[in-house]
Formats: sequence, C-alpha cells, structure tokens
Amino acid sequence: MIDPFKYEKSYYLFFGVYGIVNTYIIYLVIQKFLYLNIGVKGYLPFIMIWGMFVAILVGINWLNLKALYTGTYYKLQQMKSISVAWVGIGGAGYVIGQILLSVFYTEFATYIILISCIFLLSILTAFFSINIHRYFFICRNLDIVKKVEPNFGLPKNERKFKYIYRQI
Repeated sequence: MIDPFKYEKSYYLFFGVYGIVNTYIIYLVIQKFLYLNIGVKGYLPFIMIWGMFVAILVGINWLNLKALYTGTYYKLQQMKSISVAWVGIGGAGYVIGQILLSVFYTEFATYIILISCIFLLSILTAFFSINIHRYFFICRNLDIVKKVEPNFGLPKNERKFKYIYRQI
C-alpha cells in the first residue's frame, strides 16, 4: 500500500503467507460445519480433513516446483499448448464424491454442498501459497530476475514500460 512497485518482492511473501493462513481458516470452517452443524463425533474426521489440507498445500507446492524445473512455466509463456486436464481431477473427484454422499444422507445435503464449495475455495487459497517459493527464488536469484524483468522492484515513476497497447 505504501509503494507496491518498490516493495514488489515482499508482496510475494505476503501473498504466500496469506494463502496458508486462509487455507487453515477454511479448514476450521469445515470442521465447524462437521462438528456443530452436522453433529459428527470423534477424532477420525478431524484427522482425515487435517491430512487432506496438508496434502493440498504440499501437493500444490510440489506441482509448482515440478512445473518450474521442467520448463512448464516457460512453455506457458511461449503460448505453447500444454495438456492441463489433470489439474482438475482431484477437485472434480471430491465434488462427485460429495454429491454421491448427499444422495445417501439427504438431510445433510445442504451442509455437504457448502463443505464442497468451501473445499474448492481452499484449493485456490492453497495455490496462493506457491508465492512463498517465488519470494525465496527471487531473493536467491535477484540478478537473473532483473535481467528478465528490468523494472522489477523499481518505483513506478522510474519504470520504463515495455508493453505498448495498441488500439483495436
């Protein structure tokens, strides 16, 4: 808010921590639905959902590292087509499973649909956590980042914009 262009590097750290914190808050919201509204008892659902959220955070960050070091991000920047259908398989499987469960437990269908939607939102917030890796990558390779993006970290009035938008 003070000078977002000058402190551009810190933005990545903030956004990554923001993603982890929000993913944890979503985890707590789902626990509230399960234990207070649906009436689940015991520790097994608590442990299973905790494992699921840790798996989401670890899995998304692992995919980020794999995409970074295999050249996937470079191919995306070059506008080459990449098959990314496998990205939505996990989320779609969870939603289908929740719909099937709602058929068997119809009195809790509203809560199950809410939990499914909140869980899908947690995938987005877990995706934000990859910015922590970007922050550390930028810290270690600032000279390379400056070669690729010369305006990185400069105040707005010192930036030379390389993109000229033409009128259509």
